[in-house]
Amino acid sequence: MAIKNILPEEYYQIMDLPTAKLERMYIEEYLRSKGLTLAELKKLPAAEARKLMIEASTWASTKLAEVETRADFVRDLHGEE
Repeated sequence: MAIKNILPEEYYQIMDLPTAKLERMYIEEYLRSKGLTLAELKKLPAAEARKLMIEASTWASTKLAEVETRADFVRDLHGEE
């Protein structure tokens, strides 16, 4: 059984967060590091696709936290709040 509609475009249109597209980029980057694309992920067995998406989402969250931490650091350096 393959997972359908993983990360559909509508999800990112609904999520009007500034980081939504960056999150998707990081997820796609993680999948590429595993030799996959989102389209290929959809063809995998559901359990395998889910496991990879959890890994990709965790990795993307870590990368986003790095970006946010760096932005906070730069704001602190410039005395902004």
